[in-house]
Amino acid sequence: MKIEIVEVGPRDGFQSVKKFIPTELKKEIIDGLVQSGIKNIQVTSFVKAEAIPQLQDAAEIAKYSIEKYPDLVINALTANGRGIEYAIKAGVSEINYAISLSEIHNMLNTKRTHDQSFHELETMVDANQNVNFVLDIGTAFGYYNEQISLEDVMGFIKRGYDIGIRAFDICDSIGIADPGMVKKYITCILKEYKDCQFDVHIHDTRNMGIINTYTAIECGITRIQTTLGGLGGCPFAHGATGNTCTEDMVFLLHRMGYETGINFDKLLEISKYQFSRIKGNYSGHHVCINLDNVKKQ
Repeated sequence: MKIEIVEVGPRDGFQSVKKFIPTELKKEIIDGLVQSGIKNIQVTSFVKAEAIPQLQDAAEIAKYSIEKYPDLVINALTANGRGIEYAIKAGVSEINYAISLSEIHNMLNTKRTHDQSFHELETMVDANQNVNFVLDIGTAFGYYNEQISLEDVMGFIKRGYDIGIRAFDICDSIGIADPGMVKKYITCILKEYKDCQFDVHIHDTRNMGIINTYTAIECGITRIQTTLGGLGGCPFAHGATGNTCTEDMVFLLHRMGYETGINFDKLLEISKYQFSRIKGNYSGHHVCINLDNVKKQ
C-alpha cells in the first residue's frame, strides 16, 4: 500500500523558527526534500509579513519551486481571499485554506468568523475553477477548554463539500487527540465522504503524533502531513509543539511494509543539513529519531 507524504516543513516548520532563514537556504532544503523522493510539498504560506516575518519571501519560494519542479505538487497555505489571490498570482495550483473549528482560534488566526471565512472561500472557489482547494479544518479534535465534537467536524466538512471542496485536511492543531478519537473521527468521515481526499495533520505535543497518524492510516487515510525534523507550531496554539516528524513516520511506514517512494538515507541527509544550518533558532519541538543510530542499521 502506498502512503503519500505531504511535507509541510517549509511552511509549518519554518514558521516556528524565530530567526529569518535565508531564502537560498530554504530553496536548498526544498531541493533536498525533492531529491529524497517527496512529491508533495507545502512550500510556504501567503500571509502578511508583519504577522509571520519568516514567510515574507512566499512569492519567491513558490515561484522557484513551481518553475524548477513542474511535475511535483507544490502547494501553499492561505487564510483569506487576499492570500489566495497572491498564491494564484505566484502560480500555485493547489491551495490549502485554513478555517478552525474553534471560532476563538479562527478569529485569532484569520481575524474572521466562520461565516466570513466560508464566504471568502466560496467566492474564490467559484472564481478559480482550475485551482485545487484543500480545506484545512483546524482544531478538529479540540482547542484547550473549548469542546469540539465529531458532529462539529462533520458539519464543517459538509459546509465545504456544499461549495465544491473535495479535499480536506483534518488538523490536530494543538496536539490534543488520542488514537481512540482519531479512529472514531476518521472512520466516520471516510464512510460518509467516499468521493473526497482526506489528509491528517497531527501535532506531537503529547508525543502521540506517530501513533495518531498511524491510526488514521489504519482507518484508510492514504495521505498524511508531516514536517522534516518534527518542526512546527502556531502563534495561537500556546504550549503546542511541533508536528509529526517526517523521518520517524517514514521509518515506521517502511518497517510496516508501506511504500512511500522516499529514499530514507537521503531524507536523513537533508534533515541533518537543515538542523546544522538553523540549529538553535527554532521554537518547535524536534522529535526526530537519532539519525546516526538509524544510519547504522
